[in-house]
Amino acid sequence: MEKAILGLDIGGTGIKGGVLINGHLEDIRSIATPAKESKEFILETIANFIEGYISYDLMGIGVGIPGLVDVREGIVLGLSNIPAFQHVELKKFLTDRFSKPVFINNDANCFASGVHKFGVGRKFNHLVGLTLGTGVGGGIVINGHLYSGVNSAAGEWCSSPYLDYDFEHYCSGKFFEKYYHSKPKALAKLALAGDATAIRAFDEFGHHLGELVKHILYALAPEAVILGGSIRKTYPLFKKALFQSISTFKYPTVIERFEILLSEMDETAIHGAVALVELEKENEVVNN
Repeated sequence: MEKAILGLDIGGTGIKGGVLINGHLEDIRSIATPAKESKEFILETIANFIEGYISYDLMGIGVGIPGLVDVREGIVLGLSNIPAFQHVELKKFLTDRFSKPVFINNDANCFASGVHKFGVGRKFNHLVGLTLGTGVGGGIVINGHLYSGVNSAAGEWCSSPYLDYDFEHYCSGKFFEKYYHSKPKALAKLALAGDATAIRAFDEFGHHLGELVKHILYALAPEAVILGGSIRKTYPLFKKALFQSISTFKYPTVIERFEILLSEMDETAIHGAVALVELEKENEVVNN
């Protein structure tokens, strides 16, 4: 059987997995995350989930985590939605259990790797991936390589101060819930039906997101920002306001070579986790 790579996306509500075989993602499965249980119980749940893929000839396991990670040691430093998962030696646990190479990183970094390796970001050497959902996640690819920073914290623009709070407050689902008391999906339906208040909500969101993109442009000047996450599906509703905001960027020659694209992959998080193993395999070839 063709060697496979297992990708896992571990979140506060669900654990999702899939195997990459011959460049195609297959056998996608998911279970609920026992987020309120003990660390030991959660670890066993993850292990049992992986057991379901052991029939494949796995060459490695990649894991995306929505929190900070000591990438070298594979230690999960903390997850806000899983109280017991603090300073967890996940790499050691999985390596000891399955005797396979294991690579772990922040899920937004995985997203950036995934779109660069498998998605619309393949043609760029320098890109930023932004996931727009309940929160905002950021991942950075420089010179074709993922840049994670210390404890995978590079690209955490969600916490950068902006207006009265931070960028996550204005560039995620939190914005719609706080100021318009609704979910983005519900507001999108209203906006498409011509509701003036809903249309204004997406105009304001687009402006705020544009300010975040400018923040990124001043720091990194990437060739592209790739949008992922559920809110990307409402892109036509905030695109005009987004580009109006970006148009005030002070260096037009940078904008001339800059693109905003939407991730086309349905399972970006799993692709990104798989990419961690793929990239390590490529690095071994280069270094040998």
